[in-house]
Amino acid sequence: MDTLKAVIAQLPDEPGVYKFFNSENIIIYVGKAKSLKKRVSSYFNKQSVYSRKTEKLVSEIRSIEFTLAESEFDALLLENNFIKQFQPRYNILLKDDKSFPFLCILDERFPRIISTRKFIPENGEYFGPYTSVVSMNHVLELIRELYTIRTCSLDLSPENIEKKKFKTCLEFHLGNCLGPCEGLQSEEDYNQEIALARHILKGNMKAVVDHFKTDMTRAAEALQFEKAEVVKNKLLLLDRFQTSSMVVNTKLTDIDVITIAASETNYYLNFMLVNEGAIVFSQNIQILKKLDETEADVLTSVYYNLRRQHNSLNPFVFSNVPLTVLETNLEAQVPKIGDKKKLVTLSLKNALSLKVLKEIEATKPVTNVALEKLQADLRLSTLPMNIECFDNSNLGGTSPVASMVKFTDGKPNKKEYRHYNIKTVEGPNDFASMFEIVTRRYSRLVEENKPLPDLVVVDGGKGQLSSAVEALKKLDLYGKLPIIGIAKNLEEIFFPEDSIPLHINKKSLSLKLIQRLRDEAHRFAITFHRLKRSKKSITSELDDVDGLGPNTREKLLKHFKSVSKIRSAPEGEIISIVGTHKARLLKTHFESHPQ
Repeated sequence: MDTLKAVIAQLPDEPGVYKFFNSENIIIYVGKAKSLKKRVSSYFNKQSVYSRKTEKLVSEIRSIEFTLAESEFDALLLENNFIKQFQPRYNILLKDDKSFPFLCILDERFPRIISTRKFIPENGEYFGPYTSVVSMNHVLELIRELYTIRTCSLDLSPENIEKKKFKTCLEFHLGNCLGPCEGLQSEEDYNQEIALARHILKGNMKAVVDHFKTDMTRAAEALQFEKAEVVKNKLLLLDRFQTSSMVVNTKLTDIDVITIAASETNYYLNFMLVNEGAIVFSQNIQILKKLDETEADVLTSVYYNLRRQHNSLNPFVFSNVPLTVLETNLEAQVPKIGDKKKLVTLSLKNALSLKVLKEIEATKPVTNVALEKLQADLRLSTLPMNIECFDNSNLGGTSPVASMVKFTDGKPNKKEYRHYNIKTVEGPNDFASMFEIVTRRYSRLVEENKPLPDLVVVDGGKGQLSSAVEALKKLDLYGKLPIIGIAKNLEEIFFPEDSIPLHINKKSLSLKLIQRLRDEAHRFAITFHRLKRSKKSITSELDDVDGLGPNTREKLLKHFKSVSKIRSAPEGEIISIVGTHKARLLKTHFESHPQ
């Protein structure tokens, strides 16, 4: 969470699109923002007012990427493109095929102007897209009010018109059409109307506005005030007309865009794919400087690698630094003016934002990613820098022991490992054993005024966890010390007083860290248990030898290491350790108890 907040603090206060990634580096949500910084930070500052679904989304966020846009309008279109491409799990509303609408001048005789959500270049000349259908319809209505454009779908071929196959409709009688279907309007005259309408659709408003102003002045001079008012309203409607966007600009066709910025130690690049006029992909890249490469060399090398990686066949590439052309069907440009220049500027803006962000991140300490993931998954208030894990070990109730292992900063801290001989429990009772060792561990820490861990892990399910919780309650530590249990079979995480376990993704770094803790505690307990059983089996036979005291047995084991070696040792060697009398006692015992 600290890392995410550090990234959010450096987000620009500008429009753009943000992408949330989970622990598997999969995009789970794409959103747009008028201010990236304010919008993204709101997810982490106002969780209490969000639904459970939004809380779930925030809990899964592990990294954030963003792409700057020229305006909020462009951000909306770019968000639409990304959602359709990546289909993020939490983006529901835009998972269908719905697209932003266009206006199209159809490629036909006496062409119509229609609205459509399908972009098929061969069908005609497209304008837009429009974020508001209402605004688009106003433009279409305006054109139809200004110019006599037909709305019917009749096939107005010369043969059909000559044969008088059609009759004029109501639109003709209302004055909205001049009747080209009956040959009452020439094709040349009609195309002049279309050419004037094209000015509006292209955003070339000056000629249209001048025309309206002239008409309004003439109407006013002729005292035709109602007509002047109508023309004035048309001028106001024109002011609300939205021109085409940089994010989807059909005039730019299929293009690759790549830009580069540099610091003393790194290069920062942004790569965009523009297909059918729409930005469908954007990626920021950081490259460490190794040699004294020029920006042009780095840009060329990285570009062709990205071009192959994304299977781009676009015939143009725009950049801020000249590229070396290595393909015959590719044209490289460094645009100086117009929409092409704006596209390169937008790409460079993203590269520079990455540069600023990385330079700030470089000054911050590196934290353990697995611990951050664990903190988020378990909803811990602090980063679990110190974690202690407990495990029991016994075979049929014999030689019961327990272990405690400690991980510091996500790594084993073996100096802090502890073995426990179970003292108050008889027989195989894992629950009582867990209560004993947790009580002994933390009562001692409290007595010695030593710091408590940030998290306690119990190897076992609800039973072992409940016993550990009772121990903490006895010590008045319950609620002050986070504790969980992990069940072996399904790798379920149990919380105190919660019957429903948490299932963490099997590939998650946090679950792998808990498993490492559990396995290490189990290994440490098993090793101690085997050692204890081995010592017991060794000393039990010597205990059966009448006349041998504990000091004598210790001397023998210290010298020979095992009973089998004592059996096979020469009598003289045994006499040198314990004397003649005790050596004869051993010999007599071994002869009467052969292996």
